[in-house]
Amino acid sequence: MIDPEAIAEDPIAAVVAGCLVLGDNELGDMVWGHVSVRDPEGRGIWMKAHLFGFEEIERKDILLVSFDGEVLEGGGRRHGEYPIHTEIMRARPDVNCVVHTHPKHAVAFASTQQPLRPISHEATLFSPPDIPRFTLTGDLVTTRELGEALAETLSDRPAALMPHHGIAVTGKSLEIAIMSTVLLERACEYQLLAGAPTTWSSDEEALSKRKNCWSDMQMLWGWDYLVRRANKNAQR
Repeated sequence: MIDPEAIAEDPIAAVVAGCLVLGDNELGDMVWGHVSVRDPEGRGIWMKAHLFGFEEIERKDILLVSFDGEVLEGGGRRHGEYPIHTEIMRARPDVNCVVHTHPKHAVAFASTQQPLRPISHEATLFSPPDIPRFTLTGDLVTTRELGEALAETLSDRPAALMPHHGIAVTGKSLEIAIMSTVLLERACEYQLLAGAPTTWSSDEEALSKRKNCWSDMQMLWGWDYLVRRANKNAQR
């Protein structure tokens, strides 16, 4: 069960909660997605261990990984793609949570090479301007150099598509990063359903909707709902 009040004070509880919510929303990829939270003491990142799916994660499955990839606490296996997390956080002091996973609609949408259009509320969080795409490689991001390149592509944006691979999503808090991951997958799904949309919000309207629909408070309300649903489903 997720205790929402523990998240602010406990990075391990935060990573567990983020993983369980993503699993409840079927945003994992068997054992290969990961969530990280910046260590409050500056030692690195708290990160989900490898070999477990999001829905399986418990406190024992969380590692403290240094910015150089050394496991400082925890006994699990570290994900090889830890540079996605460390290099984004190294480049972005405003980011305290990073999500990397391979959701089916986002992966499929990235292959179309279409701009992400603000045809839904969800898409206005990411467009305009169009969501960035990391195209240097579709292979695994396992080196500091590739992590730096991904961070450069992401720049100051909330998320990037990684064609032939997955997504990278950020947030100043875990709650916002997880909500953004859910919203990005929904935005991609809606555009795939539309096929070749012929109408979408103007830039002016989309930016207004971003402010109205996705304020911090709205994002936290959405997060609270996701936690309630995940806890309810866990009891079934």
